[in-house]
Amino acid sequence: MSIGPVQLIVLGFSKPDFKGEVIEELGRLRDSDVVRVIDSLTVYKDAEGNVASLELSQMDQADRQELGAYVGALIGFGAAGEEGAEVGAALGADAAGADDDGMFDDALDVLAEIPPDSAAAIILLEHRWAIPLRDTVYKANGFPVASTSRASSNIPSSSAPAASAPSAAPTSAPSSPAAPKPISAPT
Repeated sequence: MSIGPVQLIVLGFSKPDFKGEVIEELGRLRDSDVVRVIDSLTVYKDAEGNVASLELSQMDQADRQELGAYVGALIGFGAAGEEGAEVGAALGADAAGADDDGMFDDALDVLAEIPPDSAAAIILLEHRWAIPLRDTVYKANGFPVASTSRASSNIPSSSAPAASAPSAAPTSAPSSPAAPKPISAPT
C-alpha cells in the first residue's frame, strides 16, 4: 500500500441540513481514487441539545494495520533508529488492527460541546491523487521544502453564497503550517 499525503480537516456547520450528500461525495472521490478517508468523526447537536455522532473510514482492517505499521515504524525510527523502526512497525500494526473504533474516539467529548443546532467534523484525509506526483518528484531527487493550504472560505465561489457562512466566521484564515505531508516507511 502506498500512502499519499495526509491532511487533517476540521469543519463546522451552523444549522446543518445533512441529506447524505457529503458522504456520497467522499464516496465518489474514493471511487475515483482521488482521496480516501482514513478516519472521520462528525458530531451533530440539535436545537434541544441532543447529540448524535457518525464515524467513517474508507480503510479496511488490513489497510489500517499497514498504516499502523508505517506510523509505528516512523515513530520507532525517530526514537531508536532501525531497531526501533522494526519494533514500532510491529506495535503499530497490532494497535491499528485492534482498534475498530477509529482514531477520533477521544475527540467525541470535545466535539459534544458544540453549540445547539450545529455540527462539527474532523476528517483525516489521504490525497491519493498526489502519489504519482510525489513519486516522480522523489525519482528526480526532489523533496518537499514547504507547503501551505488556505481555508476554502477564502476562495470566492459562485455556488456557496456568503450568507450561508456563519456570521462569527473570520473573514480570512491563516495559512496552515500543518500542510499535507507524505507518509513513508523508513528505509
